[in-house]
Amino acid sequence: MRLAGCGGARLRFSHPCKWVLAVCRAATALPVAHAQVAPTTGVPSLVSVNAVPAVPAPPASQASQISLNTLDAERLGPTPQAIRRPPNTPIPPSGVPAYPSAGLATISVAPVSSPGDSKAFHKIELDALTRHEGPSGFLPAWIDAQHDTDLEDPYYVPTAGSGHLVPQLNPLRNRLRDHGVSFAFTYKGEAMGVISGGVERGMSYVHELTAQVNFDLEKMAGIKGWSVHTLVMERAGHAVSHDRVGEYYVNLQEVYGLSGNVVAHLVDFYAEKKLLDNRLDVTFGRMALTHVFATSPLLCSFMVTCSAPVALKLDPGFSVYPKATWGSRIRMRPTRDTAIQLGAYSVSALSDNPSGWAWGAENTTGLMLPVEFTWQPYLTRNRLPGHYVLGYAHDTTRYPDEIGIGLPAALKTAAGHQRSAPMDMFWFEGDQMVYRRGGRNQMAGGYLMAGYIHNTPHVTSISDQAYGGLSFAGVIPSRVTDRLGIMYSWYHVSHRKEEGQILRYEAGYSLGTSVRAPQTDSHIIEAYYAIDAMPGILVQPEFEYMIRPGETRHIPNAALVGLKVIANL
Repeated sequence: MRLAGCGGARLRFSHPCKWVLAVCRAATALPVAHAQVAPTTGVPSLVSVNAVPAVPAPPASQASQISLNTLDAERLGPTPQAIRRPPNTPIPPSGVPAYPSAGLATISVAPVSSPGDSKAFHKIELDALTRHEGPSGFLPAWIDAQHDTDLEDPYYVPTAGSGHLVPQLNPLRNRLRDHGVSFAFTYKGEAMGVISGGVERGMSYVHELTAQVNFDLEKMAGIKGWSVHTLVMERAGHAVSHDRVGEYYVNLQEVYGLSGNVVAHLVDFYAEKKLLDNRLDVTFGRMALTHVFATSPLLCSFMVTCSAPVALKLDPGFSVYPKATWGSRIRMRPTRDTAIQLGAYSVSALSDNPSGWAWGAENTTGLMLPVEFTWQPYLTRNRLPGHYVLGYAHDTTRYPDEIGIGLPAALKTAAGHQRSAPMDMFWFEGDQMVYRRGGRNQMAGGYLMAGYIHNTPHVTSISDQAYGGLSFAGVIPSRVTDRLGIMYSWYHVSHRKEEGQILRYEAGYSLGTSVRAPQTDSHIIEAYYAIDAMPGILVQPEFEYMIRPGETRHIPNAALVGLKVIANL
């Protein structure tokens, strides 16, 4: 093919290079008046109101000299239509919220302490240990928007309505925050009903009340870089999964499950310290692993996967929100686009200490040792963030072989050799923004997401899970803060558990009241549309369809509809 333009030259390119023609033509058509001048000193804020200054358009003779070398995503800056914010939105222009905020998934509360260094570039996120890039450095300049500078925007997606239901409290909030105290109070109610299939039709309701208070000790007492986090919740109601659907592994509602019907369940009570001039973060105390490991705010916008994928939530060593345990975590950012965190947590049964206050009642069985690596690129001129997570955890607790659980003595020989073993967990979770609409922050746009989890098969119930989905903001152009979510999940029962069930089933023994036949796998499709109805109120219609409830073919596929409402004080 023959390529005209791009400096007026006529060049020959082979068929695989046809994409250059599209890129080159797009470059010559770019609104140069909005191009961002590359900084020469310091690290600029790319999320401030004036982050994309206008500069005079070059003469036509200069514009004709644009080449692929100038297609630098960082220099060009976002397109105006992508970052245009809706009028009167309570969402801050930078996307950096005041913490704690009920607009954040409670399992992903970001650090609220002062960064420990007045010169720190990031106020919430950690600064990188080096000024270099990691994997992003291998990307072309026209894709990599983080080529020379860092971005200060934290990773959060609202799971509640923006703003507050009682704005009259804002002066008090601001005064307290100036003195180091921040708070949030949230109501979350979920009503789900079976409209076809399952065990029986009917509606179930659950709710959650959450009170969160954080203390910045640097502002309160001059203790540099220190903060304390607390969270108490109340959950009540009757969940739909067991009685109406016949499902005992997957909770089809987010709110219920652990700590149900507890008036004041203690979730968080931990301290945090920023070290090395905001380059190292250490937390220790009472906390849940899923505050920071194997989770994301996007996952928690869905009922089924909120806090963490189901295959991890079923493992006793993986203390899942709101189950808290004693532990500590260290986090750092080796490069501007990577993060590493590792932790050590006490392990006890998920049913231990349902109130969260009886610390002495927990029977410690081992130690959970998770480690997680994250690559966070920003792609193209519109700074489309991605989050690619690889994680591994080792639980030193020795669990019994699944094939032998509930096995009658007469079948022990047929089951063969059995052995207890510790548990290993692997997970990959990825999401990538594919378009930007409504602002510069990480919630302004649409994401594609996918993940896979694998656990040691002979000591766990669900050995594998895979999921994929989307979370799109602004599907309706006039509703840029609404969000559409669709998720498909697949769950595979451990082959050792299935083999034990087959032995009992074929010998005529009961598998228990909740299991109707040897279990294999199940599938769930979930869809929601979250409506930012008014300041402080989010209304989210829900639809779920479960294929093979109970992981067998003996219960009809179940269709459920419901409504989630979240209110921020």
